[in-house]
Amino acid sequence: MNHKYPWANKDLGQHFLINESVIDQICNNFFHETKGILEIGPGPGILTEFLSKTKAPYLVIEKDQRFKPYLEKFIKPEQIIMKDALEVDLQKLLEENHFPKDDLWVVSNLPYNISVPLTLKFLSTPSLEKMTLMMQKEVAERIFPEGKKALKSMNSLMALCQTFFSIEKLCPVPPGAFLPPPKVNSTVLSFVRKKNPLFSLSDIPRLEVFFQKLFLQKRKQLGKVLKMNFDPKKVEKALQEQNIEPQRRSETLTLSEVHELFKTLS
Repeated sequence: MNHKYPWANKDLGQHFLINESVIDQICNNFFHETKGILEIGPGPGILTEFLSKTKAPYLVIEKDQRFKPYLEKFIKPEQIIMKDALEVDLQKLLEENHFPKDDLWVVSNLPYNISVPLTLKFLSTPSLEKMTLMMQKEVAERIFPEGKKALKSMNSLMALCQTFFSIEKLCPVPPGAFLPPPKVNSTVLSFVRKKNPLFSLSDIPRLEVFFQKLFLQKRKQLGKVLKMNFDPKKVEKALQEQNIEPQRRSETLTLSEVHELFKTLS
């Protein structure tokens, strides 16, 4: 299949998905349950070929100019935004293109080197209520750990994502599913925005600051870490009220415990 595509730019983290099963699972995740689709980093249009069959509004954002003629095989030039997605105000873009205000779906095979900032950007865009994101397995496990890892894996990224989204693992993706194959495994995660999260999107800057303090030394005793950053008396009271032993590590906290500590200490 390599004759179809230009060379992959490693500096941009490009790997072209060629596994038909994975392509099918991604494209069908929310295809019939959305009012509009935003695809980030479509490359030569591997997912675009299928997603463009939607009757809903559809846009793609791609920074690599080489891919424009490939994308124009499937969609109109006005549906292609040739920019860096990190520099685009996504909410404004969607509004300017007359997308519905809610129930929109973002689809992306995230470049490994910018997967976290892009995920957080999507999270902060209120109209994006569904997300199907391919990312490095290691990053996916930080957001949605499974099995025993889930009992000792709480971190800032996980807390932030799970505060606003319900998340499921859609499928694992081995290196051989790409051309050229990366050196790491990948995972596709499926996100649905919570209708009534405990906090609003305007709280995200405060949440990020709090989580950074909480998880910066996540293997040290929680009581000591919190007392370094907050009033010791308030810390003791908060831990007692939540029945959290000060000797615990922050990585063992549940999401509800993280939320209660934020409400009490921030």
